[in-house]
Amino acid sequence: MNDVPNSTIVRTFAATPEAVFDAWVTPASFAAWWGGSGVEVPLDSVSMDVRNDGAWKATMIIGNGVPDIHWFGEFVEVDRPVKLVLTLSDRPGDARADVTVTFTAVDGGTEMRFRQTGGPMNQDAYDQATAGWQTFFDAMETLLAA
Repeated sequence: MNDVPNSTIVRTFAATPEAVFDAWVTPASFAAWWGGSGVEVPLDSVSMDVRNDGAWKATMIIGNGVPDIHWFGEFVEVDRPVKLVLTLSDRPGDARADVTVTFTAVDGGTEMRFRQTGGPMNQDAYDQATAGWQTFFDAMETLLAA
């Protein structure tokens, strides 16, 4: 299993599992942290049908001449506030990455375990993605602390 390219992150947030889970599936919260603090995700670009087989999408505006990124995917498993499984892509076609996020109450908050696998990326690309996700989760931490 370790030879499968992936991005794995464990973070602890000073918030309840419900609050951390909801940050993933509430459009206004998602728009606030998705992409990190240096990008814009217009709230009207975020659509979430939060149920098994429901679709989601969001547009990330980076600016500086970088084309907008149109993210999309499906919710595979929605078990609030314990587990969220979804697919994601920013490219045409059927290739999707799989994202599994679990939320566990711990002293002082919630341990979030994040794992992304699949899609058209090798381990070097996943290593870069891990750094990107960390900036996303830094923004989530700021949101949850507010």
